[in-house]
Amino acid sequence: MKYVVNIFGLLSDETRVRILLLLQRKELCVCQIMGVLGISQPLVSRNLSLLSNADFLSERREGKMIFYSIKKNMQPAWARILKILKEELRSDVTFKADLKSLSDCHEFQKKTGKCDMETFLKFMDKKKRQRRKRR
Repeated sequence: MKYVVNIFGLLSDETRVRILLLLQRKELCVCQIMGVLGISQPLVSRNLSLLSNADFLSERREGKMIFYSIKKNMQPAWARILKILKEELRSDVTFKADLKSLSDCHEFQKKTGKCDMETFLKFMDKKKRQRRKRR
């Protein structure tokens, strides 16, 4: 019982839900998640650690980079919960903005040809400038 309650507590955080929804779409590294969500590296890493410890995520190392994805063989109950989240939030404004940002991030990465912290800090800076222009 306590484990299930802890899982629902874990999923009560918007940032963690946003990360899970993004990772259902695509394998991502910390830098990419930072760029898409516009949050700090420590916050991303902390939430990834919590999700990994709860057995939601898989990791793959490529040089210095660690890429995260949704675990393929997670408990069926957790997979159903993720499916419900995806279905219920598919038209959510924040989720749609995250998907747009993910697409923009991918295009920015293709143009630069790099996947590193410096590239995604530049991407985040570009996003900030675009937001200021809209105001």
